[in-house]
Parts: sequence; C-alpha cells; structure tokens
Amino acid sequence: MKKALITGITGQDGAYLAKLLLNKGYDVIGTSRDAAISNLANLKKLQIHDKVAIETMSLDDFNSVLHVVVKNKPDEIYNLAGQSSVGLSFEQPLATYESNMIGTLNLLEAIRFTNSSIKFYNAGSSECFGDTENRIVNEQSPFMPVSPYGVAKSAAFWQVDNYRKAYKLFSVTGILFNHESGLRPERFVTRKIIATACRIYNGSQEKLALGDTSIKRDWGWAPEYVEAMWKMLQHHEPIDFIIATGETNSLQDFVVEVFNQLKLNWEDHLIVDKNLYRPSDLKLGQADPRMAKKLLSWESSVKLKELISILIKEELSV
Repeated sequence: MKKALITGITGQDGAYLAKLLLNKGYDVIGTSRDAAISNLANLKKLQIHDKVAIETMSLDDFNSVLHVVVKNKPDEIYNLAGQSSVGLSFEQPLATYESNMIGTLNLLEAIRFTNSSIKFYNAGSSECFGDTENRIVNEQSPFMPVSPYGVAKSAAFWQVDNYRKAYKLFSVTGILFNHESGLRPERFVTRKIIATACRIYNGSQEKLALGDTSIKRDWGWAPEYVEAMWKMLQHHEPIDFIIATGETNSLQDFVVEVFNQLKLNWEDHLIVDKNLYRPSDLKLGQADPRMAKKLLSWESSVKLKELISILIKEELSV
C-alpha cells in the first residue's frame, strides 16, 4: 500500500485528491496547523473524513515539517497548502509569500534530508504567466506574474525546479489553470456567482456585484484536475505540466451562462462595482495542455456549460 501525505487536505483540491487516492488504495495522511480543531467540512461532504489521518504540522516551521515526514515516511507528498486567493493576496502579500514559498522550501528540504525517493508534487498556478499579451501559453512560456499570489507561486515553481536539478529529487509542479467545484468558498468569484444566482433563483432580491467581467479564463472541473496531479507522480520522469481545458471564456460569458441555465435574465441582477477591481489583473488566460494529453494521457472532458450545470446542481442541493 502506497502512502501519501497531502498538505492542504481540507481545501477543495486536497479533499478531492484524498478521495482519489483512497479509491486507488493509498494510505492517506493530511496535515493541518492544529489537527484537533481542523475544519473537515470538505472531507465530510465527500464522506471520507473518517478514512484519512490528520497530523498537526506548521509548514513555515522546518522542524514541524521534518517531524511529520520522518514519522509517516510517505511515498508521495502533495503540497496543496498555502493562501490560494489572488484577490486576498493583495491584502495579505506577506502571508501569501510565506505560505507558498517557505512551506514549499521546507518540504523540499525535508525530502532532501530524509529520503530522496519521496516523490513531490507542488501546486502551481496559471497566475505565474501573468499578462500573456493574447498569447496561448505552454510549458516553455515565460512567467510575468501581476499579483502577489502569482509572484509567490512563481518563486515556489523555481524552488521545485532547482531541487530537481541540484539534488535529483522527483519534484514537479502542476501549472493548473482555474478549476472549480462546490467545495470552493464564496471568496472565489465562480462560487460567488453560482451561490448568488441560486439564491436569486430561490427568491432572493439581492444583486450580484462583480469587478471586471471582461477578464478571460480557462475554467475546468476540479475532480479531473487532481487526477492529473496523481498522473504526474506516476510518470517515469519528473516533468512540469500545464493542466487546463484549452478553452477560454470571459467572466461575462460565465455569468450569462449561469443565469441562462437558471432561466433568469442576467442583466436584471448584475452590478459591476469598480471597487471590486484588483490593483492589477491578468486580462486573458489561454493554455495549451497538449503535453499533458500526449505524455500523461490526461485530457479535460468537462467544459464550461457542463461545469456550470454541475456547479448549479451542487449549489441547489445544499
């Protein structure tokens, strides 16, 4: 039986990854800053909270990280922890840097100190690419981040790359484009749109307030993306991959489709609030995920309309 250690197991990706690995016969251990008071809501929603062990670990404390790695001796480590909201990173840049960079470095050092055969997955982000100037990005595209979150994820990416080259660790980064589910909190714009529209559908008189709706993103379905994470660690060599659907839509498109599926007129319910604009934001995210299809046999099957249909059904069933 393989053993996997997942940091950030209580988040969207961590919960879905834990479920995937359990189904594959893994022994799964998750980490929390305080296991005794950890929020297991997402794990409970997926009905796996009693199937995983939770260890107390502080990612910014090397001794804490080393202790958990030595104690559990995992075959694979998936680093999904860290402040993950782009918008919040402008308000909490230091916490964003520390949680995404220091935590990654401590895990890499723990692997180097203990057992270089541990395979390491690090959660990257399309935000690393920043303003692509209408170019479709691939694994060779340069990073030009425009948010504290993007800067932090870029630094973590290069840490992983450095340890792979310098110490021959099996360490990889998945450069994931936006991927959604009902496990997202409402501070993420897609969940905010879905939740607000569903409340309006159920009779609420509120308005949906958004910032710049002209931005364009590649949105996918989170459970498919965690399978790509696992496949990256099963590949015969450590390679960084872009994980995306390959289709890009505007936030306006997302809003219109949500209200259309609910048989509502979006124009009656949307307010564009310039106070919600970010200090800087990438306008367009376009990905070329062909390398993942070629080398990992991974391809997204859920595109925007089906994704929104799934999210609406999840929201209305709550």
